Amino acid sequence: MDTLVATTPTSVPASLRKLYFLRFAFAAVWAALLFTSADTLGVLSVTLLVVYPLFDVAAAVVDLRSVKANGGTEPAPSSALAPALSANIAISSAAVISLAVAATSVGIPAVLRVWGDWAVISGIVQLVAGAARRPLGGQWPMITSGAVSTLAGASFFLQAGSDDPTLRGLAGYAFLGGVFFLISGLRLGRAAKGD
Repeated sequence: MDTLVATTPTSVPASLRKLYFLRFAFAAVWAALLFTSADTLGVLSVTLLVVYPLFDVAAAVVDLRSVKANGGTEPAPSSALAPALSANIAISSAAVISLAVAATSVGIPAVLRVWGDWAVISGIVQLVAGAARRPLGGQWPMITSGAVSTLAGASFFLQAGSDDPTLRGLAGYAFLGGVFFLISGLRLGRAAKGD
């Protein structure tokens, strides 16, 4: 363990913490905005639905570049982490397109089903990435978040079949995910200090 700490680039926890805090702030603002427009698919809600996975793509690209800039060692080897981040980029990019189609032509039930698919698959990827980053510390919230995302995705399918589906559940999902990023960022800071 001492060898691992000695060879871990110190910039990784700092850059990862910043990314986690940014993701929390984005999720909190996004959730508040979506909650105000959750009953219909208007310009604001459709824009928000597309922007969320687009932001996820951007965050994963930044994360992947950071991993590669540190020589593929984080201490998680790039053989474990880079494929998970690349998969997240592909999955979230597909979600952007699918959500745009569902929101503009099909309706709220279709949006919930697409979001559910995305939540399940990206939750599994987040779980894998969090497990690969465990040596950094502060990753249990990310692992938990991945598991919760998978379960939440299944619940969106049930909501899609309800008599009066809304997007409120997506706002709660995003906010909770943001809280997990916040907790992980705080814990990562403590792990970096050796607490």
